[in-house]
Amino acid sequence: MDASNDNMSVKIKTPEAIERMRVAGRLAADVLDMIAPHVKPGVTTDELDRLCHQYITEVQEAIPAPLNYRGFPKSICTSINHQVCHGIPSDKRLKKGDIMNIDITVIKDGYHGDTSKMFFVGEPSVLARRLVTVTQQSMMLGIGAIRPGATLGDIGHTIQKFVESQGYSVVREYCGHGIGREFHEDPQILHYGKPGEGLVLEPGMCFTVEPMVNSGKRFIKILPDGWTVVTKDRSLSAQWEHTVLVTEDGYEILTLRAEERDEPQPDPQ
Repeated sequence: MDASNDNMSVKIKTPEAIERMRVAGRLAADVLDMIAPHVKPGVTTDELDRLCHQYITEVQEAIPAPLNYRGFPKSICTSINHQVCHGIPSDKRLKKGDIMNIDITVIKDGYHGDTSKMFFVGEPSVLARRLVTVTQQSMMLGIGAIRPGATLGDIGHTIQKFVESQGYSVVREYCGHGIGREFHEDPQILHYGKPGEGLVLEPGMCFTVEPMVNSGKRFIKILPDGWTVVTKDRSLSAQWEHTVLVTEDGYEILTLRAEERDEPQPDPQ
């Protein structure tokens, strides 16, 4: 989501809405699990898009939210190497050593589930593997800062402090977002900031945490297709994303993949 400074009108989700968010979140995570074996050298991102579209519409009987959203032409986003986000699937074939983010959002019974994961195509470089690991760790640390009474600045500061301590940079033009019946709702979740600043979190808030981290400088540009965001210096970029609910005593991740569901989650700080 584009970062801006619009006034916020944050929706508190009802128990019924939360149940539907859990369903949508689980479906989005399941798409990433389904597509994982297909991510390999030689496959096109168009083929990955086709498989995800078919799975969402036919197996899950859900709707791929990106398709035709503000004119986006595909059902998923595929962002490779120095692409930061919003990469459009194409006939480009993946090659050994690529890293790629696949971003999935599904709509089920009127509610959205939004998540993304980094994939290695063959064996990545040491630099690429470390960037991907640090980015995932930064997301989980940010999620660990979520609890009633904490602020959005606490989340952003936690992510920024860790990323910069590892020698990387946080993209600032794009951010996480509230989510529910709408794909993008208030509040905006910046992945940088100062502790104690910004909106105070309350139970029932639901939003994404999705840091974009560059191995070089944080500056980005948009390609002529109007969607694909790349690093200005062509350095590698990585992103992970979960949809998170603020609970009475902390948080609940609504988009855990199968591989994560039995893992201990970070304690609220």
